[in-house]
Amino acid sequence: MQGHPHQQQTLPSKPERFAFLLLPEFSTMSLSCILEPLKAANRLSGRTLYEWCVVTPDGRPALSASGVRIDADRAVDALERPNLLMAIAGMRPERYGDRHVINSLRHLARQGCRLGAISTGSYLLAKAGLLEGYRCTIHWEYIVGFQEAFPGLDVTDELYEIDRNRMTCSGGTAALDLALSVIAMDHGRELATAVAEQFIHERIRDRHDPQRMSLRARIGVSHPKLLKVIELMEAALEEPLPRSDLARQTGLSSRQLERLFRKYLGRTPTRYYLELRLQKARALLKQTSMSVLDVALACGFVSASHFSKCYREYYAKTPRQERQLEPNAVSA
Repeated sequence: MQGHPHQQQTLPSKPERFAFLLLPEFSTMSLSCILEPLKAANRLSGRTLYEWCVVTPDGRPALSASGVRIDADRAVDALERPNLLMAIAGMRPERYGDRHVINSLRHLARQGCRLGAISTGSYLLAKAGLLEGYRCTIHWEYIVGFQEAFPGLDVTDELYEIDRNRMTCSGGTAALDLALSVIAMDHGRELATAVAEQFIHERIRDRHDPQRMSLRARIGVSHPKLLKVIELMEAALEEPLPRSDLARQTGLSSRQLERLFRKYLGRTPTRYYLELRLQKARALLKQTSMSVLDVALACGFVSASHFSKCYREYYAKTPRQERQLEPNAVSA
């Protein structure tokens, strides 16, 4: 019988064994995007190239952020060493510090298991000390807080990172690109491309592709000088640049700068800059244990009182009240 066109002539004697560690309020999208390509690779190759199991911290079912309940095959401490374990998360990463789980991951690492994480699952590996000396990434919304919490780590804003025996992924559909890259490394580009086409995925994104939309797409403005000013603002939130410097560096007069912001964004440059700084401050309040004063200084405010006043006017709550509320979820 003629073999399937995507079947490899030389295959490993045993399937690659993956384990997916589902953390509370994990993302079902991330799980699907990493798991479904493996299933498709098996089908298209005509072989069992990959096997997998689902584990949770205690072996009980995992409840996703969207309310989907998934049964676990076993608890993480009962796991026989897989080839790769991926921690899949989504919401409230500050809770990922269970000593029992951390010890299990460290044990697997000592056994030579490759370890990975999707979205905020990187917090768990970092708390276990398993990302030290490795490049790693995380969902864009959590990069600032992650860097503050683990200043010694080499954190990037890539879609995903594969650094020796560690894999980290920003989440969402980036998990699909990570899975396709793994398939390509294991079994060739032809099979990976065939899997991508099964999911109407027109190309396998490189890890260097941006996590976020371009600034032009995000704000719906195409004026090149205005975009340049906003890029300068986003790069200098801790020490805000004077309006005169922003104008000079983009070849504008202060009056032209003012007109551009009012015409395209409906606010002054000063107001827009303040909103960017407050948005960063909100992320730090939700994602770190930094004091209110430290958050204020990290976002270019000269005092905690001035910061609190601006924050209350913009968000209708004080920074301290913000921390008392349930943190916002990241959906990827």
